[in-house]
Amino acid sequence: MSRNGITSRSVRFSQKNFATTISPWVFTLDALEPFRCAQPGQVPEPLPYLRTRGALAYDIHLEVSLQSSAMSFPAVITRSNARHLYWNLAQMIVHHTCGGCNLRPGDILGTGTISGPTEDSLGSLLELAWGGKRPLVLPSGERRAFLADGDTVILRGWCQGEGHRVGFGECRGTVFPAPAAG
Repeated sequence: MSRNGITSRSVRFSQKNFATTISPWVFTLDALEPFRCAQPGQVPEPLPYLRTRGALAYDIHLEVSLQSSAMSFPAVITRSNARHLYWNLAQMIVHHTCGGCNLRPGDILGTGTISGPTEDSLGSLLELAWGGKRPLVLPSGERRAFLADGDTVILRGWCQGEGHRVGFGECRGTVFPAPAAG
């Protein structure tokens, strides 16, 4: 699955271990049960051993903000939802383990980019800026096709119910300049 040749849904688990920031987004599946929803159709259809039935997606609202060092406040650059994931949790576990990779309590699984169906719901700066061809214009007037030193990225997620909300906290990371050689 790709947009403009940019891979948007990756199953490469080992590449999620560089510069990872972990927030308080630790929850049980019981807490998410009221937010279970239908998964969008999978095109192309997965191989038979990966096909699933039933409502195996979750209605988790996602928001990404960017704040440059010149900005006083962060600006929301995209909103998406975990219901748009191509692979559901069960399929991700199969992907992870079918080649013999162990999975134990406490292991962390990452979904990769979560992009929605519209341009304002693309899940990464690379997609939002069309691979660098259409940089975003921030409220400060700065343009971003790629993150720059001093940029802070803020991810927020929550499930919204009738009269209640389950929040996952905030995940925040700042890009610092590479140390000088030597």
